[in-house]
Amino acid sequence: MFAKLFKVVAIASALVSCVAARPAAVNRLTARGDISFNNWGGISSFGDFDNFYGSENFIGHISEQTVVQQSQELVCHSESIEIIQQRLLVLQEMAKRIVTEQVCEVETQTVVFEQFHASLGLFSHDLRRTSNLHVGYDSDIVNHFSDICAADGSLTNFDFGFSGHDLGSHTVVVGGSNWDTTTSPASVGAAYSAARGAFYASY
Repeated sequence: MFAKLFKVVAIASALVSCVAARPAAVNRLTARGDISFNNWGGISSFGDFDNFYGSENFIGHISEQTVVQQSQELVCHSESIEIIQQRLLVLQEMAKRIVTEQVCEVETQTVVFEQFHASLGLFSHDLRRTSNLHVGYDSDIVNHFSDICAADGSLTNFDFGFSGHDLGSHTVVVGGSNWDTTTSPASVGAAYSAARGAFYASY
């Protein structure tokens, strides 16, 4: 599964590189080389693409969070790893469904998936405590999970009323992890290296 997913990502990345190589389709914004995807290549589905995170923030990086205090502390509890993997796989396949059902232009499918993939990858830095951000999630955005599908199972298409600029403004931090400032940087680093090794070996 991971090998297949990596191949899909590799192919998508190659498509983005090939298409982005066309000078007429690229909108340079600054000397740093930031690229605007607004109406990229004259494709209407790109529309105001940059507005979601900002024209210079393709992957949705945030520099600060506002932590929301809970009436009761939210603490993690351990479930079977298979239970966790099942739910993450559901989220993975739902992302594929959204991209393929609600976007018809393959160029836009490619770019929006790369944005999603890269943005999600930022969480890895939080988990390893290398981002200076809290390890948590935005509760206001998570609360829209049940709004993705209508009662008949179809995908909804109404505006949830937020953008990527709102990410982190209602951060919930979950307590109870075994993070130890003395030993965890090394053990988590080893776990990360092992996971990356398995990732590349699968390819």
